[in-house]
This record gives sequence, C-alpha cells and structure tokens, in this order.
Amino acid sequence: MNDQPYEIIEAESTFKGRGHSYLQMKLKNLVSGAAISKSAQPRDSFEEADIEKNEAKFVFQNKGKYVFSEVDNPGKRFELTEEQIGVQAKFLKTNEVVTTILFNGKIINVTLPIKVKLKVTEVPPGLKGDRAQSGNKVVTLETGTKISAPLFINEGDILEINTESGEYVRRANE
Repeated sequence: MNDQPYEIIEAESTFKGRGHSYLQMKLKNLVSGAAISKSAQPRDSFEEADIEKNEAKFVFQNKGKYVFSEVDNPGKRFELTEEQIGVQAKFLKTNEVVTTILFNGKIINVTLPIKVKLKVTEVPPGLKGDRAQSGNKVVTLETGTKISAPLFINEGDILEINTESGEYVRRANE
C-alpha cells in the first residue's frame, strides 16, 4: 500500500444492514513500525509485497540502535532502531538468531522466535500472605526487562517468554 509493505495485525469483518460488508484492519508498516487503521471494501485490492527472509545474529545494542550481523559472516553488519523492531527488542540477547525481513533488497526489520528462553537475574522476595493479587511478582531478566512471573520463580531460573505478548509462559528445564 503506497509502495510500503504492511502487515495485518488485526482484522474484523463488518456488515451493515442492506449495505455491503467491509473489513476494518489494523496495519503495521514493516519499514517504520507505525500502526494505522484502514477500512477495505470487497472491491479493493492490494499488491503483495516482494519480501524475502534470511537469518541474522544479534550482536549488541547501544543508544537505541540494535546491531546485527549475518550468521555466516560476522563482518557484514547492519543496524536497526528500537522503533523498527518494536516491543520485541527488549527480549533480544547477544548471539540470538533472528529472522530478517528484506524489502527491495534492503533489510527493514527482524522478527524473533515466538518463544525465547531468558535467565532470571533479579527476584524480589515473594510474600506468601500477599494474595490481593494473583501469586505473581515482577522479576528482572538477563536483558534487563521486567516481567510478571509466579511466586515460585527464583534467581538463576530459565524462563520461556512469549515475545509477541511479553508474558511468562513456563519455567524451562535446563
């Protein structure tokens, strides 16, 4: 759309009485990371973006810039901004292999695996009597990200995290 690749995040079909149906969509621009809302009617058509996918390795992060390299050639590096990567950026750890998205031969974004394993580095003491909320506490992961996890999680545990929702999935046995 407008010579830019978009990904449909949400879509809802709506039908109004005698009129025609239309599709209400929430779209994410794969180049800038911006989200927009758009309505499409059945007669509307969109061109499929010519997108390629490859693998890359995360090297380091500095001042909002994320540096990646090719898996086989560490000397070939590229960088993306935090806005381009989105909320998944907080789950990137050094040497993590990600999937790159190429549009017109240029790397525009990366996607992480849906689930990643991260080590817990800091855990506040869990209070057994505090049951006003569900039995959760906020723990800090090796990437510096804080997430809500069950009370039985200890420092040094490896957790499986859903990168799309940013939520605790389970404790990994490693």
